[in-house]
Amino acid sequence: MLVLFETPAGFAVFKLLDEKKLQKSENLYQDFTSVDAAKKVVKLKMFEKFEDTTEALASATASVEGKMSKGLKKLLKKVISQEANQNLAVADAKLGNAIQDKLALKCVYDSKVGELMRCIRSQMTGLISGLPEREMTAMSLGLAHSLSRYKLKFSPDKIDTMIVQAVSLLDDLDKELNNYMMRCREWYGWHFPELGKILTDNIAFIRSIQLMGERTNAHDTDLSDILPEDVEQKVKAAAEISMGTEISDEDMLNIKHLCQQVLEIQEYRTQLYEYLKNRMIAIAPNLTILVGELVGARLISHAGSLLNLAKHPASTVQILGSEKALFKALKTNHDTPKYGLIYHAQVVGSASAKLKGKISRTLAAKAALGCRVDALGEETSTELGLEQRAKVEGRIRQLEGGHAHQISGLAKKSAKFDKYENKSEVLQFKSAGDSTMASSTKRKFEDSQDEALEVKKMKVDETVDEDSSPKKKKKKKNKENEDKEANGEATEAPETPKSEKKKKKKKNKENEDKEANGEATEAPETPKSEKKKKKKKKADLENGANGVHE
Repeated sequence: MLVLFETPAGFAVFKLLDEKKLQKSENLYQDFTSVDAAKKVVKLKMFEKFEDTTEALASATASVEGKMSKGLKKLLKKVISQEANQNLAVADAKLGNAIQDKLALKCVYDSKVGELMRCIRSQMTGLISGLPEREMTAMSLGLAHSLSRYKLKFSPDKIDTMIVQAVSLLDDLDKELNNYMMRCREWYGWHFPELGKILTDNIAFIRSIQLMGERTNAHDTDLSDILPEDVEQKVKAAAEISMGTEISDEDMLNIKHLCQQVLEIQEYRTQLYEYLKNRMIAIAPNLTILVGELVGARLISHAGSLLNLAKHPASTVQILGSEKALFKALKTNHDTPKYGLIYHAQVVGSASAKLKGKISRTLAAKAALGCRVDALGEETSTELGLEQRAKVEGRIRQLEGGHAHQISGLAKKSAKFDKYENKSEVLQFKSAGDSTMASSTKRKFEDSQDEALEVKKMKVDETVDEDSSPKKKKKKKNKENEDKEANGEATEAPETPKSEKKKKKKKNKENEDKEANGEATEAPETPKSEKKKKKKKKADLENGANGVHE
């Protein structure tokens, strides 16, 4: 039986001299107490040394994943050519299956083989000749570090701390550049204020000041390398009629030093942006394709690291950067923000204002997937990023076109809806819907309806008049009296209780005057006189009746 043994320095193949001892695995360590005793149990057949640490790491990682490396395959082919009928004892069952499938070599793995591997490792330096102990220790340490980096997915090329620092510095440089530009425009504006209005580009403004200096030199200075011809003519014409103040040579020297600083910072900013772009493509290629270099770097910086960003759900990625607005909205029971840093992505910017919320949600979901693949994926490929970006752009087209199609699901399901089915519908004429009335009778019917409506209106008006007639009569009478008074005619005032009293007083006065003149006055009949008359009449009637009887 052959034994495949893996070391930090290379692969070794031992031959088990006595297979019966393998059956007594409980006491096997007693046979490996010394190098001489170990050589009686196993014998070195072949040893393949690694050329460098890179090859050692590739072989070790392949073994961990249960795969065969190129160096191992070459070694086993040599072994098969010499001893094809032998069984091979391996330390990993997955590796044994891979060897058996590719090389048709029968592999053995069990607890007894594991005990044998431990015994060989205890006497490894003595059993493998030509390999000093010092060299073995150094290779063990190097391979351990490399394998640990691989296990933890840690690589010097994948340090996202550099991205966090670079994007923070880029933002600081932008602020400083804006301050310097503003100071330079204001300072030089005292001398040549018209130049700031003609040149809106900051870099062109700075370079023009460096070349021209004072405005008096504008006529003799060639600005064609910086400015277009028509703009250059405007600058020279404005310099001749400028209303700015005069400045000394020392002032001009300080302004030029400031311009030089601005150009240097701008050049460094361009260099830093290129560095950041290359770093982002190396560390987070899928995230870069989806949201861009700057937005991706700001997301990583805000989360702290790429791994922390990968732990965030899509809903958090969507509003990352708008925490202040989020907590304010929650406190005041208002609508929460729809987007944060992701708003500045090119995909969100290309959507209309109405759809920015939906697209930012879709893009955040895809970006969350992309950064997880970048942080935890074994292979660095951009296939996922390109595919997801195409889906987001397709979603924008669907929403802007007004069609809400299903973008997920089986192809058969979507084909069912796309398939055209011809449905023939026979429409019959409904004769019941026709008007069978003659034209003359139809007109009469319409006229009678109109008359009935008019009669109803008149009745309603009459009832309204009756309700308001007493008021109208009074108003009419008052109006007539006013007209008579205007024409000088006397109006008959309505008799009131006061006028009746006046009449009685007048009549009583007349009776008194007659009595004074000796004329008899007719007293007004009272209820008592009327009763006396009735009694007298009654007595006369009774007397008359008695006379008749007598």
